[in-house]
Order: sequence, then C-alpha cells, then structure tokens
Amino acid sequence: TAFVTLYKMLHLGRLAAVRTASSAARPQYALAPVVATRLGDQRHMATLKELSARLKSVKSIQKITKSMKMVSAAKFAKAERELKGARVFGAGALGLQKAAGIKGKENPSHTLIIAVSSDRGLCGAVHSSLGRHIKRMYADRPADLKYSLVFVGDKVKQQISRLHPEDVLLSFNECGRMPPTFEEATLVAQHVLKSGCEYDSGIILFNTFKSAIAYENTELPICTPDDMKNAEALQAYEEDDDIKEDYQEFVFASSLYYAMKEQAASEQSARMQAMENASKNAGEMIDGLSLKYNRMRQAVITNELIEILSGAAALD
Repeated sequence: TAFVTLYKMLHLGRLAAVRTASSAARPQYALAPVVATRLGDQRHMATLKELSARLKSVKSIQKITKSMKMVSAAKFAKAERELKGARVFGAGALGLQKAAGIKGKENPSHTLIIAVSSDRGLCGAVHSSLGRHIKRMYADRPADLKYSLVFVGDKVKQQISRLHPEDVLLSFNECGRMPPTFEEATLVAQHVLKSGCEYDSGIILFNTFKSAIAYENTELPICTPDDMKNAEALQAYEEDDDIKEDYQEFVFASSLYYAMKEQAASEQSARMQAMENASKNAGEMIDGLSLKYNRMRQAVITNELIEILSGAAALD
C-alpha cells in the first residue's frame, strides 16, 4: 500500500511537471507573433489618426476656400458694375490730353511710375505680374533716365522696394479692403503733386480687366503740370495757369480713379479663380486621403480577423 501510494505521488508529480513545462514553453512560441501583430496594429492606428487629422484639416481648408470664392464672386460682380462708370473717367482724361495736343516727351530724364495694387493676396499673379513689369523696365532703362516710384498698395512695394529703395517716393497702404473711391484717388494725386517731385514724364501701371479669367498689364500716360500749361490747343482760350493747373489735377485724379477701379476688378476676378482652383485641388486631396484611409482601416480589420482565426485554430 505504501509502495502504491508512493508510485501515484511520483506519477502525478511527473505529469504536473510536464504540464507546467509545456504550458511555460508554449507561450514562448506564440507570444512573439502576437506581440509583433499588436505593435503593427499600434503603428496602423497611429497612422490612421494622422490621416484622419490631415483629412479633417483639408476639409476645413476647402470650406474656407469655397467661402472665399463666394465672397469674391459677390465683390467681383459689384466691381464689374462700378467699372463701367469709372471707364468714363479714363476715357475723358485721355480725350482731354489728346484734344489739347499733349504728347509725352521723347527722351525724358525723370519718369514717375505709379504702381496700383492692394494689400491683399491670394489672387494669383495679379500683383507679381506688375512687379515683373517694373523689373523689366529697370532692366531696359537707359543710363541717363531716373525713376521715381509711388506704390498704391503694399504687394508690389514688397517686391520692388528691396531692390530699389532709393527710388521710392511715396507709398499708400490700407488699399483693397473696400472698393476704391474718387476721394481716395484725389488724396493720392494731391500727395504726389505736393511731394515736390519734378518729373517730365509719368505712367500709371495697373491691370486692365479683360474677362473673368484674363487681365493685362497696362501703362497709362499722365501729363505733367508743364505739359498742361504749354499745351498748344489751350493757348487759344487765354486761360490762366491756375485753371490749367486745375485741369491737370483733375485729369491726374481721374486717371488714378480709373486705374484703381480696373485693378480692383482684375484682383477680384483673379481671387475668385484662384479660390476655385484651390477648392478643386482640396477636393482631389480629400479623395486621395479618403481612399488611403479606407484601405489602411481595412488592413487593420483584416489583421485583427486573422489574429482571431489563428487563435481559434490554435485552440482546436
């Protein structure tokens, strides 16, 4: 009896030891793939979170660009209506100079350049095209010709003032937030005339509105006070120099007003087109990110199913 009891104790102890060893050894082979799979799932989850955040960001940007497009469309419609009335000022100024026989000097020594832009961006190449135009003028400038620069708006000023700071005469900011008015054009003209700059030729540089998707750099000549006083056609009326000076100031302000209205319409149309392109590009990015997100999410689900099936097969 004692021998049988001892045999049972040894036999049962050996079985318990074998079971303990097998149970301890079994996780060594099964633990590594499980840990690796879970680490891989964590990497996928981190990437999914990044993709989700990026997708949300792009969707927010698309909402902003669509809103800006709608605002620009409304402002463009208003600017286009106001441009029809402003073109009368430009045609009248040019007509007066032509009727008075005022012609620009053939070989000027000092040219005044008034660049009309604004303080706002996100409108394509409206402002940068004016900056490139001025740079080409400097590249083709004769050695004996001096330029004086007046900037209406900060966008073109930022491009040119770093290259030619000594030629900057005046600059005006806070432009483009509201539609330009004749009072603003008159204020700019008064500051230029009172600056003491003695120029013998001048141009206003701006963008002429062609259509909703097209604009063109334009140089509008402006007459000097001496040109108006010495105009041959005005000599027959025997008018005083003060009256001729008033003519010149009104022509100058009218030309500026016309240029500012043309530039405003060109800017709003370009911004509307730029926001439309930005919304389209954001939509393409959203489609690509959504496809990538769905594929990665499906891959995570597939890995989880494989892990569950593998565990079930191991138990069988």
